[in-house]
Amino acid sequence: MRSPLRNSRKTECGAKQFLAGLVVQAAPFALLIGCWLVCAGTAPAQPVAQPADVDKDPAAIVELGGAGSWDLKGGASSFGVDIAAEITPIENWLEIEAGVTPLFRRHSIEWDTDLLFKKPWTLSKKAEVMFGIGPEWVHTRQYGISTNSVAAEAALDFMFWPTGKHRFGWYLEPAYDYDFGRGHEQSLGITGGLLIAIP
Repeated sequence: MRSPLRNSRKTECGAKQFLAGLVVQAAPFALLIGCWLVCAGTAPAQPVAQPADVDKDPAAIVELGGAGSWDLKGGASSFGVDIAAEITPIENWLEIEAGVTPLFRRHSIEWDTDLLFKKPWTLSKKAEVMFGIGPEWVHTRQYGISTNSVAAEAALDFMFWPTGKHRFGWYLEPAYDYDFGRGHEQSLGITGGLLIAIP
């Protein structure tokens, strides 16, 4: 009979090795984000003229929509839903989006949880575009086997506000994902749906 103490030590050792591996894989990406934020912060600030009838930025924006992803190596596709929330810590310079996207394909479900750091540009009172990069946690369950990995994501986010007031709108977000585990998979994805502003 196996000793419970021996099993707990093995589990603790495995968890430490897993966390150490994550830190090693995520370090270059964290450095890239840090450099990007420093460069964005040192650039000369140029105020963007806002039309008088545009409301102030909301406290947060919720994104609800659909999602699709295509594996660039194997060609497999998966589809699901997208749920995210976005805040603006530095107006005209930095927006942070956190979201989760469950993707389904035959015999497989993948949960992508991401944190994107975005630089916004205002095109008009009805349209905005943002470029963002950030880390992603990928949890996959396929044929009863679960795996976890760290990935990087780069995305363009197009936001449209039909009335010019930032209350309700729609978005379209194409993205590229690079997985540091699972054979270094690469994929293209797209999400789109409704924008709901929280005052």
